Amino acid sequence: MRQRGALWFWVFTGPFVLGLALFTYVPLLWSLGLSFFDAHNTVTPTRFTGLDNYTAMLRDTAFTDSLKTFLVFTAFIVPVTYAASLSLALMVNRLRWAQAFFRSVFFLPAACSYVVAALVWKMSLFSGVRFGLANTVLDRFGADSVAWLSTTDPPWYWLVIVTVRLWLQAGFYMILFLAGLQRIDPALYEAAAVDGARPGWTVLRHITLPQLRPTSVAVVLLLVVNAFQAFDEFYNLLSDARGYPPYARPPLVYLYYTALGQGQNLGLGSAGAVVLALVIAVVTLAQARWLRLGRTDADG
Repeated sequence: MRQRGALWFWVFTGPFVLGLALFTYVPLLWSLGLSFFDAHNTVTPTRFTGLDNYTAMLRDTAFTDSLKTFLVFTAFIVPVTYAASLSLALMVNRLRWAQAFFRSVFFLPAACSYVVAALVWKMSLFSGVRFGLANTVLDRFGADSVAWLSTTDPPWYWLVIVTVRLWLQAGFYMILFLAGLQRIDPALYEAAAVDGARPGWTVLRHITLPQLRPTSVAVVLLLVVNAFQAFDEFYNLLSDARGYPPYARPPLVYLYYTALGQGQNLGLGSAGAVVLALVIAVVTLAQARWLRLGRTDADG
């Protein structure tokens, strides 16, 4: 029976394990190997260059600027998404009717493609100077139209990028917060009411937020990692037939043009991908340590 159980286990899981190995782990290991070779226009290089690709990548101001772009994007998107998703969860959790309907409505954008959402934002909401819903509203109030995606002073393109990402992911994190809210013991709120605590900021600060701490830590970590991996909205919003502009270029967009652009320097691009992965790992571990992930109150 044990042998038959093991056989059926591999029958059902074998295809997924094989696909994971072929399409995830093998490419990752191959990319790591390419980062130590001179790989122009080829994935089977022969000239070993050691750490030259890493040195060139770290000295490239375009790559370091892309990391700065990530920091700016993270500074915008993480607190805004956290506040929006938590606010939605608090409102939905208080509903006594149609809660499932509103939960589904707010979560629905999470199922939308980032490419489709970016194109809708670019072609319908923030399109050009004379067109788009945003400029139509400005025109009704007598204000001048704005070239949202090409104006760098002030950088209005951040408004477009942040709003499309916020619309796409706020509903997903709302579900996480909603699950955390529904796990809070109602007796805590009853005890607070008996002690004279008024519903509102006091209860939110001293009961709700502390009880949501594990969920908040997970949400912040996911938001930071996802910000590092931003590509679709940046590329589809800002690129055109002339290419990608020199501003608002996140790491993945930079690596995309490095590895698949005119030079097709796969070795340099692979080195940049490894550096980016290490930066994500270091930031995630530092953030987890700062937020005391996995510790209990008894640990001190």
